[in-house]
Amino acid sequence: MEKPSLFPHTHSFLLVLGGLFLLFLLHLGVRYGEYRHWKAKPFYFTSATVLKSGITQKHNHRYGWLKVKTKEGLVTFFSTSQPPPLAGEKIRVVLFFSQLDFLSYLSQRGYLKGRVVEVYPHEKRLKEKIKQYISSYHQNPNIASFYEAIFLAEPLSSSVREAVSALGVSHLVALSGFHLGILWWLFYTLLVKLYTPIQQSLFPYRFALFDVGLIVLVFLALYVWFVGMPPSLMRAYGMLLVGWILYIRGVSFLSFSFLLFVFALLVVLFPALLFSLSFWFSLAGVFYIFLLLEYTASWNKWLLQLLVIPLGIFLLMLPIVHTIFPITTPLQALSWILSLLFIPFYPLALLFHLLGWGGWADDALVWLFTYPTQTHSSTLPMWLGGGYLLLSFIAIHQKWAFKLLLLSATSYALWLFGGWGSAS
Repeated sequence: MEKPSLFPHTHSFLLVLGGLFLLFLLHLGVRYGEYRHWKAKPFYFTSATVLKSGITQKHNHRYGWLKVKTKEGLVTFFSTSQPPPLAGEKIRVVLFFSQLDFLSYLSQRGYLKGRVVEVYPHEKRLKEKIKQYISSYHQNPNIASFYEAIFLAEPLSSSVREAVSALGVSHLVALSGFHLGILWWLFYTLLVKLYTPIQQSLFPYRFALFDVGLIVLVFLALYVWFVGMPPSLMRAYGMLLVGWILYIRGVSFLSFSFLLFVFALLVVLFPALLFSLSFWFSLAGVFYIFLLLEYTASWNKWLLQLLVIPLGIFLLMLPIVHTIFPITTPLQALSWILSLLFIPFYPLALLFHLLGWGGWADDALVWLFTYPTQTHSSTLPMWLGGGYLLLSFIAIHQKWAFKLLLLSATSYALWLFGGWGSAS
């Protein structure tokens, strides 16, 4: 018996999207009122938490910068001529709002003039203790930075960021649905094995998928909040939550209408996601997974998981990524294999850190991050990227367009890594 669709009729789907659009406009009105409240103040003293900080050199002048979140919820950047406080520090600041426009306020990327008035006495928080625990296993600070990124969504050191970009595995380091899916599988599998014997003997009328799934969802929600709610992880959690609700109700959710519904719902709740490149890339990745499943769902499960999905996503995302990011190396052609290897590596890395063997893979990671490779720049023209995206949407309903899409992506990969793209 086939599962019912989330939206059995087109008009019901459009009705829901229309309702979400009205809620989006209402939310924008509320946020605009908040913006006017801030804009009316020439300056404002408040307490804030430093989200990120660093030092930039421009025109032979070095200055510090901070990204902070105030106690009222405003997220903004400002510069300072003094050494900036570290991420996690609590500070008192004075902010000047003359430069703040609504889009900057909404996107949480606004730049204000500001000044640190006071740095409150430092209290080591749980996240800092975990970072210190991770670092204690690694003599190489770059390896510590890598693990802090994949476990805690901490920013990478510049050298590791360049290395993962050259390897084409930035998606493995930036927390996303890939990581959340591994964590879901890990914790759900462990808990269901512990829960099932108890459930069968004491309350066999309970549904393990509901009970254990709810526990894991609560845990993952706390985890997403703890690491700072990165956009790609929020997209993944939103899909996981809605997908779980639909699954226990017997509703099919592997559809493009489901993806669009979750996208619209998240944007209504968090409009700043519209300005996040990682959110859009994350969304594109899931779109191409759904597109592959649309035409290969009847294939062998192991063939899908070990070859079709990893290699297909790599090929189909390549033109999208290179419309924005030009850095190209021959090693990027192997990034789909590294993605496969990351599936067992991630839970093992977590387990070994808990058991006290956190440095087990340090030598291999140092070798990987320092492997010499020649880089060049190759950017796909925006008009070609737009055409490729349009073809992707046509491929939802037209098999010929899907075949042409695969041919285009494969041809581009051969051109890019076969030497012809190095002249670009």
